[in-house]
Amino acid sequence: MNITMLGTGNAMATECYNTCFVLNNNGNYFMVDGGGGNTIIKQLNHAGFRWMDMREIFITHRHSDHLFGILWMVRMICQSMKNGTYKGDANIYGHDEVISIIRNVSKELLSKKETIFLDNRLHLIPVCDGEKRQINGRKVTFFNIQSSKTKQFGFCMELNNGEKLTCCGDEPCNPCCERYVKNSKWLLHEAFCLYAEAAVFSPYEKHHSTVKDACERAERLGVKNLLLYHTEDTHIRNRKTLYLEEGRQYYSGNLYVPDDLETIEL
Repeated sequence: MNITMLGTGNAMATECYNTCFVLNNNGNYFMVDGGGGNTIIKQLNHAGFRWMDMREIFITHRHSDHLFGILWMVRMICQSMKNGTYKGDANIYGHDEVISIIRNVSKELLSKKETIFLDNRLHLIPVCDGEKRQINGRKVTFFNIQSSKTKQFGFCMELNNGEKLTCCGDEPCNPCCERYVKNSKWLLHEAFCLYAEAAVFSPYEKHHSTVKDACERAERLGVKNLLLYHTEDTHIRNRKTLYLEEGRQYYSGNLYVPDDLETIEL
């Protein structure tokens, strides 16, 4: 299995795409979030994927930089189904509020000839806190991250040999979710900026972490591999170097700061 980062930036990033990614399990894809617009189609293409091969999709929460790209995916899928060029079904997962938004907005924006495929071949599937699903042969547990801003879910995916990959969405890991994160082989965690620049970017006011915070948390919870995303883009050209330099002071595992379209073996 590998992960391809379609985007790595926060909501206001313009030098990179908003954070979203694809988990590739031997040609079976699990896409997480869609960024803020139809650039998602371009990012998928540039990463070497076909958008219509994204049959399993999860949206963490309703913020525009995660949700709007999925609305474009819904449009592409429904139009392709209407035109007879899309074979089979697709599933979109999210908590009840996210699924309701996708359904309602799609019905407002798309034609009836397209929306007839919603909940028919394009299945909009609400998931609950702690719910387990089999996705591409892997057990996935969805969990409420207990965000104080808006309802948001993360997930924990079983890997081989009893190991796990955990995604905490785009906020710091809440203590109530540490049972999912603890001893993860992989942790996907936001890092809004360097701790050295917290006074510049004010991450805590936005309910986000610094590189130092994320790394200290991963170290304490026994995470083997930490991947940082959802960052500012002021330092996009040397972000990797700067973040690795700060992070390695606080985290002894394998630290990754991917660029857009970068693929990492899990």
